[in-house]
Amino acid sequence: MKVDLTIDPAFVTGVLVDFLRREAGKFGFSKGVIGLSGGLDSTVSAYLAARAYGPENVLGILMPYQTSSPGSVSDAEEVVKRTGIRSWKVEITPMADAYLQRVPEADRVRRGNVMARCRMIILFDQSQKEGALVIGTSNKSEAMLGYSTWFGDMASSINPLGDLYKTQERQLAAFLGVPEQILKKTPSADLWAGQTVEGELGFSYELADQILYLLVDERWRGEEIIEAGFPAETVMQIEKIVAASQYKRALPTVAKLSRRTVGIDFQLSRDWNR
Repeated sequence: MKVDLTIDPAFVTGVLVDFLRREAGKFGFSKGVIGLSGGLDSTVSAYLAARAYGPENVLGILMPYQTSSPGSVSDAEEVVKRTGIRSWKVEITPMADAYLQRVPEADRVRRGNVMARCRMIILFDQSQKEGALVIGTSNKSEAMLGYSTWFGDMASSINPLGDLYKTQERQLAAFLGVPEQILKKTPSADLWAGQTVEGELGFSYELADQILYLLVDERWRGEEIIEAGFPAETVMQIEKIVAASQYKRALPTVAKLSRRTVGIDFQLSRDWNR
């Protein structure tokens, strides 16, 4: 069985550009700040934000660490050039190492999480300075697989990509005119040398997205997906990952003491009274 995840990129672009403009406008914002990694996710968000707010109203911030790939920086600079957005480059090595030097036992996952959260400090500080919103860059595949840092790259004010699987995002990127070297780049968080997303997960995005679509969008049970011809080991692995990473997709749980508790009984929408 092959799941068709084809999108209409022109229609999706219109929806997402309108989403960025409308949601920011509800709160009086018309500017965006984006962390530019040189990867596909941040590139697509930058292209959409430039259309939504105008290039002059978007600030792309390059935040390499000393182990970051030089190619990531040059790719991010190419995005700035092609979109016409403003940019600022700030090395996070001194910032991250001020803490990491005190925890030499930290493994590469902990170190990567520190870097991701350092970047969000910069983005939200600059959003305050700019009077702008932080634009998210996490797609649906990463969100469902928990392949993101809680309060790191997952943190944002509004996210145009959160309901697009990676394979769908690639279709959108091609329509937007994203540079070929970024479109074909092997997905990586670029937190250590040789890191790849698919290498860490143990399966491809193409396979994962089809399984996730059936699990999440179509609400199939794992057994049904396996019966449809998908590899049992991968289906069961993805089911476990989705369940284990649910905490990343939810607001912090609040202990209930009153009649109406934030996140439990008090669940008015974010644009209440607007």
